[in-house]
Amino acid sequence: MYRYDAVDRLIVEERVAQFRDQTARYLAGLIDEDAFKPLRLQNGLYIQRYAPMLRIAIPYGALSSAQLRKLATIARRYDRGYAHFTTRQNIQFNWVKVEEVPDILAELAGVSMHAIQTSGSCVRNVTTDVFAGVAADEIVDPRPYCEIMRQWSTLHPEFAHLPRKFKVAFNGAHEDRAATGVHDLAFDLYKDEAGEVRLIVKVGGGQGRTPRIASVIKRDLHWSELLTYSEAVLRTYNQLGRRDHIFKSRIKIQVETLGAEEFGRLVDEEWGHLRGGPNTLTQEALDRVRRHFADPALDAPVNPAATLPVAANFQAWKRRNVSPHRDESYAAVTISLKREGIAPGDATADEMDFLANLADRYSFGELRVSHQQNLVLPHVARAQLPALFADLDGRGLARANIKMASDIICCPGGDFCSLANAKSIPLSAAIADRLAPIEEELGPIAINVSGCINACAHHHVGHIGVLGVEKGGEDWYQVLLGGRSDAGGRLGVLLGKAVRQEEAPVLIERLARHFLSVRVAGESFIAAVERLGAGAFKQALEATEAVAA
Repeated sequence: MYRYDAVDRLIVEERVAQFRDQTARYLAGLIDEDAFKPLRLQNGLYIQRYAPMLRIAIPYGALSSAQLRKLATIARRYDRGYAHFTTRQNIQFNWVKVEEVPDILAELAGVSMHAIQTSGSCVRNVTTDVFAGVAADEIVDPRPYCEIMRQWSTLHPEFAHLPRKFKVAFNGAHEDRAATGVHDLAFDLYKDEAGEVRLIVKVGGGQGRTPRIASVIKRDLHWSELLTYSEAVLRTYNQLGRRDHIFKSRIKIQVETLGAEEFGRLVDEEWGHLRGGPNTLTQEALDRVRRHFADPALDAPVNPAATLPVAANFQAWKRRNVSPHRDESYAAVTISLKREGIAPGDATADEMDFLANLADRYSFGELRVSHQQNLVLPHVARAQLPALFADLDGRGLARANIKMASDIICCPGGDFCSLANAKSIPLSAAIADRLAPIEEELGPIAINVSGCINACAHHHVGHIGVLGVEKGGEDWYQVLLGGRSDAGGRLGVLLGKAVRQEEAPVLIERLARHFLSVRVAGESFIAAVERLGAGAFKQALEATEAVAA
């Protein structure tokens, strides 16, 4: 993974000193709340429902064991002993004190981490496939390109005050695991017939109040023009994006209004002034960054002899939580952070320390954060899978539920977020409990629960999406069906009016049981929805409700 050099360290340390001074002046009454707000947001500090929240950047989801231990230390020292992993491959501390945030940032700087641009109208944390660099279906390792984008966009003076937040993602595999279709700017990397890396450029994706799947505006872009073309996109957006209406300020509105073809034409026009200029990448520049992503020494035997543990659930865990590695003697292992009685994506300080130790023991000191709010050990020798399972099982971290009904993506919702209209954590638990008896039979399914229209849990692209709304001071929920975040990106269809909190799990169980009654052999939930149409499921719901009435 990328290691900071002297320039990186200096930038982050200077930023910490700057924010320490700003915070001191705010606490002394020399800066009022309105003036302090953009300063704190530029450093990832929010004021939430009950306490300040600090969001830490984990660029493209890559963590070292030393960094995870530092996050555990911060959770103990400055928070309530736990933290929350998000759908943007970041981590959040929900109970920090404003006066202690500069100290937290200073500690983070010591392990090459920061909170710069985790909020505000700027280019946010760059994300990618959690299996980048190890996936068996990978065409191009996207991590060097993510890092180049991160370095270029961080503290970029021209793009520090965009019309609205701006999210970037990269995918380099046959299967899109980076949800590129719902990003402001996204790239699919591939190789042409000559073996040169090329990019497909997509813009205008997003969720929230006006969800939209991104449009392709450029094909066959040479990798060397990554930054010049990105600059053209950002300049076009910066010039034309609306700043008079917060709900119409995202690039997706601009693309929708102008049309993708016209927007692409304007970008090309701007690119004409930038193409081949100083920001054109050289092979030397790419190689400099790429060297940071050298593979560890993968020297496990191809066909190891191993004694499997007696535990009956090992095979289920291996089937669901273990993914193919491009080296057949290794595997990538997903550790579920979806446990009964614990908010999705949460991990305690002790668990983080434990997982950091496992990363050292089994995965060359490296972990990844997925946008499904789980953690991944990317390089585990297959011979060590039984031992890893035993270690995880001993700490209650071996739940075999990846991509299953209980692997619910969930935002903090009304329990924490000041923007939320309804609680999402208790509803997620209720849905998981309701589906538990049929989870095995149900098979892979993506359920996403958001507490408000901002869609931090990506409910628009869940196979079943749930949106919390408020009615008369009570939590109500809308249910969507048929969304997906992969290469077949699609927005879910609203099934009807909002229902009360206690009714939502019942409705979702009815959808699941209808699927079980109509599926063909080997068919997944989303495949059945696409074959029959969301309307057929809606009619089945209405018929069931009529009988119940």
